Amino acid sequence: MPTIVVVLLLLVFAGSLRAQDAREIVRRANDLMRGSSTYSEFSMTIQKPEWSRTVVLKAWSREPDYSLVYVTEPARDRGSVTLKRKNEVWNWLPSVQRVIKIPPSMMLQSWMGSDFTNDDLVRQSSIVDDYTQTIAGEDTMAGRTCWKIELTPKPEAGVVWGKLHMWISQTGYLELRTDFYDEDGTLIKKFTGSDIRTFDGRSIASHWEMVPVQEPGKMTVLDYQQLKFNVNLDQSFFSEQNMKRVR
Repeated sequence: MPTIVVVLLLLVFAGSLRAQDAREIVRRANDLMRGSSTYSEFSMTIQKPEWSRTVVLKAWSREPDYSLVYVTEPARDRGSVTLKRKNEVWNWLPSVQRVIKIPPSMMLQSWMGSDFTNDDLVRQSSIVDDYTQTIAGEDTMAGRTCWKIELTPKPEAGVVWGKLHMWISQTGYLELRTDFYDEDGTLIKKFTGSDIRTFDGRSIASHWEMVPVQEPGKMTVLDYQQLKFNVNLDQSFFSEQNMKRVR
């Protein structure tokens, strides 16, 4: 009988350690991509069956609560700014000289016509704390051996996804793919990274594709040209006033 008790305790401990390891894997992948603060320059190409457009952006972020995104191209959109502060989002539209706060009812609407939502901006950094992570197995992605991690939302977390699947490389903790499922377990979109490059001493994917699986011909592509980590950014940088003067 003592032997059975010991075996049961070992199984419980192993399961707990496995979940803890999965959380650490996700945390390290998340930290690799973001750091405590970042500056980036990238393009976003929005592809639809009937048209496509490319927007060039600069972004500053201070994890986990603050980010500011500035449009540099095309000329007609230059100067447009999106500000995230904790769970709130604002847009500055220079063409009408107005700051518009995004109401909760619009958080699931498209951000700048892309396959990202306003809620994606707010929830991006909660992937470690708002979900329970478990290792679902191993897989190969982009020629690299990966952990496949399943993330299920904690009961108290205010997230929109029913579950996530992440592929994180066992060498380097590279996030290479994330699948998003609704509450019914239906796959909604895939976020896939490739073209590994070194930015500021970190090897990460520089090319990302967000594909809504139920909408053929649609895709949003991100291509990073520059990424700097742990830059000096004061919290006051992320203000409504700075939206109108940042360049």
